[in-house]
Amino acid sequence: MTLKIERATDNGRTFIRLVGRVDAEHLEELKFQVSAEAATTAIDLEEVSLVDVEAVRFLVSAEKQGLEILNPSAYIREWMNRVRGNKS
Repeated sequence: MTLKIERATDNGRTFIRLVGRVDAEHLEELKFQVSAEAATTAIDLEEVSLVDVEAVRFLVSAEKQGLEILNPSAYIREWMNRVRGNKS
């Protein structure tokens, strides 16, 4: 499955909605999409089915830079916590 990237704006906030599987091969385009939108405040993962370790590292980094990560599945959130070194 490939990755689909959609944009939506609501009350001045821009959301980047990801659908499908996020792999290392998609990160360059995803980084471009995030950086191209100065008002981007959130990445919505509600319809993400799978991620690889590089995608998780990207999400952790994006969150550290102030982007909100919305609707990650339990396994993605747990993996992000582990990458950060948190166990909770």
